[in-house]
This record gives sequence, C-alpha cells and structure tokens, in this order.
Amino acid sequence: MTEVFDRTEIPRHGRPAVLQRLFGWITLGVLAAFLINNVLVVYFGFPGTAALGGEGAGLAWVQAALYLIGVAIAAVFVLSTQDRAIRWDAHRVHMFNVYLIRALFWSVFLVGIADATIAFMRTEDMIEPILGTDISRQFARANWVGPWVHGPLIVVGFILALFTRTLGFVWLSLLIVAAELLIVISRFVFSYEQALMGDLVRYWYAALFLFASAYTLFDEGHVRVDILYAGFGRTKKGFANAFGTILLGMSTVWVILAIGFGGKQSIINAPLTSFEVSQAGPFGMFVKYQMAAFIGLFGITMLIQFVSYFFDAVADARDEPGHREPAQDAGH
Repeated sequence: MTEVFDRTEIPRHGRPAVLQRLFGWITLGVLAAFLINNVLVVYFGFPGTAALGGEGAGLAWVQAALYLIGVAIAAVFVLSTQDRAIRWDAHRVHMFNVYLIRALFWSVFLVGIADATIAFMRTEDMIEPILGTDISRQFARANWVGPWVHGPLIVVGFILALFTRTLGFVWLSLLIVAAELLIVISRFVFSYEQALMGDLVRYWYAALFLFASAYTLFDEGHVRVDILYAGFGRTKKGFANAFGTILLGMSTVWVILAIGFGGKQSIINAPLTSFEVSQAGPFGMFVKYQMAAFIGLFGITMLIQFVSYFFDAVADARDEPGHREPAQDAGH
C-alpha cells in the first residue's frame, strides 16, 4: 500500500470553520504537551500536574504551562488562518501521520534485522571471538543495545522516511511470511530453532497491525457495524463521522494514552525505562520494551488520524469540495 500523494484538487482556502479547526488543532497541541510532560516525568523527575499545590508545585506549574502553550499555539494558528479550508487541514495532518508511520516501519525493519543478527551471534557465541570480551559483554546488556544500537537505527529510519514514498505494509507482511518460513525450514529440515526467531515474527507482527491501523482508518478499512449509516447521504455521513470520531474514537484513544503513560510504572513507561526483555533473556531479541511502546505509538498515530478524519467529516457535513472516495484511491 503506497502513500497518498498530495491531492492538488483540494482547495487551500474555503469557508471559515473556526470552532471545528480549533477543536482539532487544540487536540494536537494537547497531545504534544502530554507527550513532552511524560518525558519530563519519566526521565527528568518532574512531579506531574497532579502535584499542583503540593510538593514540587513549581515544576508542576511548568508542566501545566506546557498545556497552555499547546492550546495557545493552536489557537493562534487557527485564528490567523481563518480562510484555510478544513479539508486542506485534514490532508496536511494525514500527510504528517503518513510520514510518521512510514518512519516507524523503517525503524522496525532496521531494528528487527540488526537485533536478530546480534541475538543469533550472541546465542552462538560469535561476538567474543570477533569483537572481544568487553564488546561481547555490552551486546549482552539490553540497556546498552537499546540506546547504542536501536536508537541510531531508529534515527536512520526517520531519515529514510523523508526520501521514500511507500508505507511498506506489503513489504513488512512479506518479511513476516519469510521469517515464519525460516522457522519452519530450520525446525523441520535442520532441527534448529532459537527464541530470537519467534521474537522477530512477533515484533514485526505487532508493528504491522498497530501502525497500520491509522492508515486503515483513512482508507475506510475498519469494520463498521451500522444499519442506518449505509443509507445516509454524504452530509449525514459527515455528521455521523464527526460526532462518532469524538465520542467513540478520540475518547478511546485518550484512555489508552492516559493509562499507558500514567506515571513511571505504567504499562508503557516501565518497560521503556528498564529496557525490558523477554523471558528468553540473552537467547532472544532485546525488543520487548519497544513492543510496549507500540501501544503508545498506536494511540498517538490513531489520535492524529482521528483529527484528520474529523476535519474531513466536517467538510463532508458542509458539502465542501474535495471529497475522497477511498475505493478510488486504493490503487494509487
């Protein structure tokens, strides 16, 4: 599945939709502040906004100010571009999300190949004869491999995403099939199997389903169980999608983010800070902590896509030009 290129038929200017655009862009501003605050709490010891009025209130007010800044920047942007077409906003938000997801796919591809190779060499005791005892000990520590191997590869993935035009869903699916085939051949032909082989499949599988979910929303690929919706016209579908996005989509994603990033010991932050590994230990890949992060990345990319979807739904409800039929874009 390839990236949707810039749709030049979408007008950049149109009827003002100040309130709707404020809601969408403020949501993105609050998301940015929320993620920055999570980093401050987990890695820099900030107390969080819950500490307002208590011990560490000074730093807590700094964190609260970040939310105000996010809201203010969004408001200034919307109020200074009141003639901006809301469908153009939807398109630009989607294109940013496409880049983000593409970068994540490149990252998991590079990290998967590199970490599986390291795990194989570690399991077969190949690192010490080649690189020496000290380096071999470092490669046996997840808290060293994470920042010094995975980190740079993720940066490379984000750079590569700037120069490619594909999301890579098909290629990642093919890689998963190849990894499964390798397990079958090595197990039943050569009677050889290591924990890292299953880890690689699960790692790529998790990325495929969680990262592709946002683009599936854009492509109207999610299952919709609604007897009435099918009979609606474009404007009624727009109203239904706009309200449904807020009441069902965004609310669910915010719950995922609030629980997942709810403090240092939350289900996402705790594995990330400890570079958690699977029970296979040194015989498996050191990517379990990233699979915890996938839950948060799923929530982030879905929320961004829901904002784009909301903008498009409002444009449909207002019967504005530039409506896109997903079936027509599927082959692009």
